[in-house]
Amino acid sequence: MDYKKSKAPSNTVTRDVQELWKGTGNIYESVAIISKRANQISAEIKQDLSKKLAEFASYNDSLEEVFENREQIEISRYYEKLPKPTLLATQEFLDGNVYWRDPSKEAQEEEEL
Repeated sequence: MDYKKSKAPSNTVTRDVQELWKGTGNIYESVAIISKRANQISAEIKQDLSKKLAEFASYNDSLEEVFENREQIEISRYYEKLPKPTLLATQEFLDGNVYWRDPSKEAQEEEEL
């Protein structure tokens, strides 16, 4: 996913608590969902960055040879400018782009039937 095209702000934003609990009915559940999604996004971004930087890895043991690579610097700057995973996850949650389910509630509903 291209996170640069996301509508998420790159700075901290004050959120309306009423908006956050509307989807789940519980603010704590909403925050837990957002935090789990933020962890997923963070892992995806880290994996993408590692793949791109692995191309530039040199396997020489010589500490004397240090090269400055413009492409590597640009890639690093791109990832530094991305919004934080928490902001991305919160925006996805508010836009309704996050799927979640609670197995304990599903089991409870089945018992009632």
